[in-house]
Amino acid sequence: MLLKAWDRLGVIFYNFFATHVPSHAFRLAVLRLWGATIGTGSSVFRGTTVLGIRNITIGDSVGIGFRCLLDARGGLSIGSNVVIASDVHFITGTHLPDSDTFDYVLLPITVGDFAWIASRATVLPDVTIGRGAVVGAGSLVRKDVEEMSIVAGIPAKVRGTRESALSYDPSYRPLFF
Repeated sequence: MLLKAWDRLGVIFYNFFATHVPSHAFRLAVLRLWGATIGTGSSVFRGTTVLGIRNITIGDSVGIGFRCLLDARGGLSIGSNVVIASDVHFITGTHLPDSDTFDYVLLPITVGDFAWIASRATVLPDVTIGRGAVVGAGSLVRKDVEEMSIVAGIPAKVRGTRESALSYDPSYRPLFF
């Protein structure tokens, strides 16, 4: 019961206050205080909403843009050197439409190293985005994305294969953002 209250307090504090403070270090410290595991060189830009803080794992050198939704109630694991553009939504929960009591289920999302998820994409529960995969802007990802695949659309479909050595470090932490 105490743990549940602590978790709720963290979600409220982060989403109503910390997410608006213009300091990456402060926002990451708050997330870590409430149980998130976050590697070095990562950033979470202002306005990002977080649910289920203790169920988040973020690797090294990850950039998460403005106003994202990180619903980690079912578990959210993001590898290293990942770029998540602004307004991306990760949704780990869904309701069961045939349930008489509108029950819900929480399922994890996993994002592999060097993945790039472009603006306004939505990733649904129980999806794995493979290493080096690219998700196009505005896409709806309902199924797993293979390594180095480029997907786009609603629903997201394979549009190509990424041809990159994946040797970059996307760390980006500008002051006051």
